[in-house]
Amino acid sequence: MGLPKSKKMAGLGKTLIRDRFKNGSRPTKNDTTLHTTDLPDEGPAWTRMQSITQEGDLEEFLRTAELAGTEFTAERLNISVVAKDTQQNPFLLADEKEKEILKQHEQYRNRLTVPRRPEWDENTTAEELAYKERESFLIWRRGLAHLQEEEGLILTPFERNLEVWRQLWRVVERSDLIVQIVDARHPLFFRSTDLDTYVKEVDTRKNNLLLINKSDMLTRTQRIQWADYMDKQGIEYLFFSAADAKKKQDELKEAEAKAKEEEEENATRLARDFGAVIERLDGVQEEEEEEEEEEEEEEMDVRVRVRSVDDLEELFIHHAPALPEGTERKLNIGLVGYPNVGKSSTINALVGSKKVAVGSTPGKTKHFQTIHLSDQVILCDCPGLVFPSFATTQAEMVVNGVLPIDQLREHTGPTGLVTQRIPKWFLEAIYGIHIPTLPEDEGGTGVPTAEEFLCAYAVARGFTKSGQGNPDESRAARHVLKDYVNGKLVYNHPPPNTVEGPEFNQEIFD
Repeated sequence: MGLPKSKKMAGLGKTLIRDRFKNGSRPTKNDTTLHTTDLPDEGPAWTRMQSITQEGDLEEFLRTAELAGTEFTAERLNISVVAKDTQQNPFLLADEKEKEILKQHEQYRNRLTVPRRPEWDENTTAEELAYKERESFLIWRRGLAHLQEEEGLILTPFERNLEVWRQLWRVVERSDLIVQIVDARHPLFFRSTDLDTYVKEVDTRKNNLLLINKSDMLTRTQRIQWADYMDKQGIEYLFFSAADAKKKQDELKEAEAKAKEEEEENATRLARDFGAVIERLDGVQEEEEEEEEEEEEEEMDVRVRVRSVDDLEELFIHHAPALPEGTERKLNIGLVGYPNVGKSSTINALVGSKKVAVGSTPGKTKHFQTIHLSDQVILCDCPGLVFPSFATTQAEMVVNGVLPIDQLREHTGPTGLVTQRIPKWFLEAIYGIHIPTLPEDEGGTGVPTAEEFLCAYAVARGFTKSGQGNPDESRAARHVLKDYVNGKLVYNHPPPNTVEGPEFNQEIFD
């Protein structure tokens, strides 16, 4: 049995271990043969291991410079303050950039085409024609995709359903006169120049006509400028207002109904109301005299007259090509336009103006309709069609009514366009609010930002976010944008290469 081990005995192994760890976990600089590098004091070790996933512009710049080994020396008395442009909405374009894009639009405008129907004859089978139509439509879609991807242009949403374009092809083939209906506030945005070309390709005897609806929103001076532009471009056009036509028809129906009621009343009631009727007639006579004065002024320039619904049928016949002698059929007038330019209102105004019953019979296809307007004219109503068009921003498409407002996610861009186009005092007068803006000495421009306007509107209307109490700017934006699209807030675009928008609309706001 061996001797017991003494607790005071220190073995060689423990001595080596104590010597190794007595100065730290690693050998000192002077006692090791490993290569070492002096590092600056970067603070505690736990801060150097902190994850960084997002950085601001300044932090990113400084960290990149630090990694590149760049040093910066501060210089006193050489300070320049760069103020952030708080008035520039990131969802809108600067004036210079917008003009550059508009020039690019003009350069590629001839590539905004409508799909062509392939040639066919009586020997072409239905299957062969359907195959050719699909192939031609696919080539057209690829051409528009090339404009977006390769040229970086923004296109508005356009019709991607081949069946809808087939209805246009059939309306063009059937009609003698194709009438494009556009919004007077921005006629060129809603007009397809290539459709005019396609109509002539189908048959050179067919004619085109541009019906500028909602012309009651244009002043006489603005109509003159647009008429001059259309004449220079060789475009056949008419100014019209379906809303005015409907208003006059409603007033006439109301007057007839009231007269019928008065006939059924007793003589005492008629005698009592006789004075009031005379006053109303005097008022109507004054209004008619004012309208006659306006018409006399416009007689000097018949081009800018806003045509009545009773004039349209006669003017359609005037612009349509003459039918061959011996032809007993009626003139076919094709109506084409965006869904929101008032095409249906125009048709309703035309049909409602007839004293006799007007029948509406479905056409040979189950989509477009033929409406027998009179013994001379048949209307071919094409389904609402969205043609491909250029746009500078998504916001522009919203205020033009192309994109639905209720599905809007970003509202500051479209509202920013409204505040740029409609003067501040006019917005305050229309809505009865006060819009506080940033003073000029603090970087303001006098034009309200979208946030400033929407906040003031929401507070005045009591629009608040549930659970927070903050102004609901999104809800306020939907109300304002609908007012703009529906015409409560009017802004009309000038013809190209003429005057700027503020000067063109000065008469409206004055």
